Amino acid sequence: MLLNWKTGGLLLGLVFFAAVLLVKPIGVSTQFVILDGIVADAITPELITKTDEGYTSTNAYLAKSNGKYAKAASNPLNYSFIFVAAMILGGLLSSRLRGGVEKGEREISALWRANFGDSKVKRYAAAFAGGFIVLYGARLAGGCTSGHMMSGMMQTSLSGYIFALGAFGAAIPVSLLMFKKGV
Repeated sequence: MLLNWKTGGLLLGLVFFAAVLLVKPIGVSTQFVILDGIVADAITPELITKTDEGYTSTNAYLAKSNGKYAKAASNPLNYSFIFVAAMILGGLLSSRLRGGVEKGEREISALWRANFGDSKVKRYAAAFAGGFIVLYGARLAGGCTSGHMMSGMMQTSLSGYIFALGAFGAAIPVSLLMFKKGV
């Protein structure tokens, strides 16, 4: 069973509104840096240290903002990290409720098939490459689509609107180039 896009959009908007109202704006990409910090600290325990003033790190990025990221990597059971873990678990749950990945593999969109064929390897490689490019760009910009565009626009942030224009300004021509063959 697929969720109607209008219902899904309304539910997503309500979740974002509730998150901003009850906790804080949603942002995801920083948590990948925090995960890197958790793994690196497990391998190199002297990476993050607790001082009388708080947390610090030998890594400049983790040490910035008065050790805010070092603290998050040292104590990952916080709202933001659990939120990202819940997104991953939610995706897994959704996949299972729809019949699993294998069922989804048989439902390749006609548009994808017309342009790229039935190769699972191509689909996974394209998804990975696209995700990597978006995450790299998000970290380069100091945020992510959820933080800049979705939460930012909801808070009427000028940077949110600029980011959205840039994201769609790049996505539309790339999609037109990639999906030249219609259905």
